[in-house]
Amino acid sequence: MAYKMNMSPKEERASQRLFGTDGVRGVANVHPMTAEVAMQLGRALAYLIRNGPHRHRVIIGKDTRLSGYMLEQALAAGITSMGVDVWLTGPLPTPGISNLTTSMRADAGAVISASHNPYQDNGIKFFWRDGFKLPDETEAKLEELLSTGAMDTIRPTADNIGRAFRLDDARGRYIVFLKATFPRELTLEGMTIVVDCANGAAYKTAPAVLEELGAKVITLGVSPDGMNINEKCGALHPEGLARAVVEHGAHLGLALDGDADRLIVVDEKGKVVDGDAIMAICTGELVARQQLKKMTLVATVMSNIGLERAVARWDVKVARTRVGDRYVVEEMRKHGYNLGGEQSGHLLFLDHSTTGDGTLAALQLLAVMCRQGKPLSELASIFEPVPQTLLNVVVKEKRELGELPEVMKVIQSVEQRLGSAGRVLVRFSGTEPKVRILIEGEDAARNEAYAKEIAEALSKSLN
Repeated sequence: MAYKMNMSPKEERASQRLFGTDGVRGVANVHPMTAEVAMQLGRALAYLIRNGPHRHRVIIGKDTRLSGYMLEQALAAGITSMGVDVWLTGPLPTPGISNLTTSMRADAGAVISASHNPYQDNGIKFFWRDGFKLPDETEAKLEELLSTGAMDTIRPTADNIGRAFRLDDARGRYIVFLKATFPRELTLEGMTIVVDCANGAAYKTAPAVLEELGAKVITLGVSPDGMNINEKCGALHPEGLARAVVEHGAHLGLALDGDADRLIVVDEKGKVVDGDAIMAICTGELVARQQLKKMTLVATVMSNIGLERAVARWDVKVARTRVGDRYVVEEMRKHGYNLGGEQSGHLLFLDHSTTGDGTLAALQLLAVMCRQGKPLSELASIFEPVPQTLLNVVVKEKRELGELPEVMKVIQSVEQRLGSAGRVLVRFSGTEPKVRILIEGEDAARNEAYAKEIAEALSKSLN
């Protein structure tokens, strides 16, 4: 199966918008990630949620980046200036904000984080009152409000100005929620787990959850200083985690990213187990317990074809979406599915949460290990990936692939040579000035050569 994903005109316009595939993101204190834009985003959000006489409120959380203080205060100022209250949680995983938004009956939630990016970057993303990320249409309304000046004349005064509060027990509330997703009849007693929190938002929550469920926990990446988030640690850099697992004889290692919505796992032998393998394992467990809705798993176009082969043994279908966990969630909600995710480690268990949650995903995997009494390496053997090569090309501009005839010629040539046994996927990143090239085929060396061919053509056309 060979196919490509060209950028549609709609997606091309979206790439030029303020919002990308996961909120607004960029270098902190450089447009659009400035205090001024954050304040205006806060005002726009507050404008949208004001509907009725009740006192409105927004939950605001962040990761551990230095710039989080600046953006947090600016965002809160914008929201309160429109007569809406804010509750500040301090550092808390993105899924924790989603959970608190619904449990506290807030009108919206806001997360200040650039996820897996280096500390120099930051971002802002929003959740609606139902705990789900804002759809594209609502983000477009926010941008329209910023550009039209429709809010400029709205200035509440006196006691109509919003207030800001500190939610001191936010971490504890989230920990209680996470533990409740782990089966009560199971325990982690006797297990040794290494957890790498990437010096990010989960540096206190993830270890606490695992310890309170009985595990012996060895921690990495739990000393944030505002500048070391994701630095040679966490989900993007599991090498240190793998060494620690082998050194301590641990049952497995868990690696989260900066805002803890992603999970990468290392088995007891020190081998990395990515999101596709975890989805395959959890699919089998849900099928066995007759809990996989409509016998369908949702994954993106980036997932390995080996995932489809793995779940086919249970007659499970794989529905594929665009890249981005929000699109996985949209597909799941639209058709009533309950399990989905990305190869990169965004795993969605909609029976428990409205968004990707690395710690929650780890608990679901640990539950399978406890029930089956098997090491992770054995469980993961059901998934055999087809060799993939992923290459990123930095570009100066983003254009539709159809406008690049020389690039299209190379892509079509590679597709022909791969035949029905491989895939070609070329897409523009929604968060960075890059083109991502994925080649999937049985011969790893050929995959790499093909990816370089396409990369050279793209560089000539776009740089």
